[in-house]
Amino acid sequence: MTEVTDAIRTAETFPQLIRATAARYGAEPAVVLSGEDIETETLSFIGLERVSAELARGMLARDVGKGTRIGIIAGNGPFFATAFAAIARMGGIAVPISTTIRANELVRVLRQSDVAGLIVQRTFLATDYVQRLIDALPELGTGNAAKLRIGATPYLRWIVSTGEGLPPTILDLSALTADAASVEESLLVEVEAEVSPSDQMVEIYTSGSMALPKGVKHNHGPVLFRAHYLQDMLGPQRGQQLTAALPMFWVGGLMMALLPNLAAGATTICTERTLRNSRMAMGSVLQEEDIKAMAGVKVIWGLGMSETLGPYSYGDELRAPGYPLCAPMDHFAAGYEVRVADADDNPVSEGMVGEIQVRGYPVTPGLHKIARDQYFTPDGFYHTGDMGFFQGSRLLFTGRNGDMIKTSGSNVSPAEVEFEMQQLDGIQAAYVLGLPDQERGQIVVAAVVIDEPVDFGAVEAKLKQRLSSYKVPRAYVAIRREDVPLLHSNKVARREIAAMLEERLGRIGA
Repeated sequence: MTEVTDAIRTAETFPQLIRATAARYGAEPAVVLSGEDIETETLSFIGLERVSAELARGMLARDVGKGTRIGIIAGNGPFFATAFAAIARMGGIAVPISTTIRANELVRVLRQSDVAGLIVQRTFLATDYVQRLIDALPELGTGNAAKLRIGATPYLRWIVSTGEGLPPTILDLSALTADAASVEESLLVEVEAEVSPSDQMVEIYTSGSMALPKGVKHNHGPVLFRAHYLQDMLGPQRGQQLTAALPMFWVGGLMMALLPNLAAGATTICTERTLRNSRMAMGSVLQEEDIKAMAGVKVIWGLGMSETLGPYSYGDELRAPGYPLCAPMDHFAAGYEVRVADADDNPVSEGMVGEIQVRGYPVTPGLHKIARDQYFTPDGFYHTGDMGFFQGSRLLFTGRNGDMIKTSGSNVSPAEVEFEMQQLDGIQAAYVLGLPDQERGQIVVAAVVIDEPVDFGAVEAKLKQRLSSYKVPRAYVAIRREDVPLLHSNKVARREIAAMLEERLGRIGA
């Protein structure tokens, strides 16, 4: 192992990583954006270091410092990688924002996240994000100063983007890089030297299907710890071309592609259409085509979340007999401690169902502006909201606590019913929920994405052969895939589906 390679493996902060990878891999391609309708962009390892250094010095010139919160709206590619690297290496906090976010959601995230600056890719998948910002914050379209003072986003002071026709309130990115000339490279080196593994590096915005967005904090040390671990697990090799199938503005693309690939010297191939941008919606059971797409993967992942910097568990097989909702968790990644606990946070005995709770070095130290005791136990375990039980050393997932349906005194896991429905011909996807019912408490109903006319009477008959009667939906509504409401985090908006079902089914649950 050379001294430079050793510097990569021992990096505990992003500044250490980016300088070590540039020294080791030089002009080799780091991030490539390609596609049928776009011009290919290639950024080398040394290019990523140099371009991000210039952007970092430009932000230093504008008084961005350690802990300054800077948002990024960008798809996978060199633009995202450069902005993220610039913020992280000079001690700022990168706040990636989903490119699927709508105007009203964008206002909430910008306000809740307290971002001071915003770096915006002008267009992505034919969407003009400057226009989306103006839709979200009309003051941007009428103001004449780039020093922002907007009540809806009180901490936001500047926005930069590219392209023609920028309003006076939004700076061209070149103005920021031009400021770099006033900051010596030696100052950036000194700034980077003061970035600590315990400093916050990134904040991932996510939301549950029934919750408002929340900012998940992660520090340099845990992020680099996980990047090295996932590099070993996923096995990227120097010079290997690997597609980033998931968006980098979420943990999936960031931790399962970009950072492990950078450390390994692999080339991250980006396309505008990731799994998110094409068809995949989280918060539901994987469909067979999703599973086929995972064929040949090196590791069968179990559970993971933004709060755990990706998957913390993995299994030896895709599904265990009788438990189809998630790969059985036979192993837990380094740095995590996992337990199953009751409502009072006391560990339960083997075979008893309880909440899966996780603690350890890679687990988020907290959520932005949310009291720690709302999500953590007194002894430091994170409330995942996932339910399961231990079978020996194997952990089996039974469903989400918040999604469980209580009907006639019995618990129904929506994911279990969705799985069985999706095995039936003609059903692309199913979303199972509980609607209020005076007699039963809740009744089980389903919104069903179909690709051809379906006889729901026959569907019900087949489900009764596979499920206990109380788990079988009592009503069905056919919907199109494009009608499935999504949150900006790409999770299915079950609250909106419930409202849709109540409207279409009338007083069936009265």
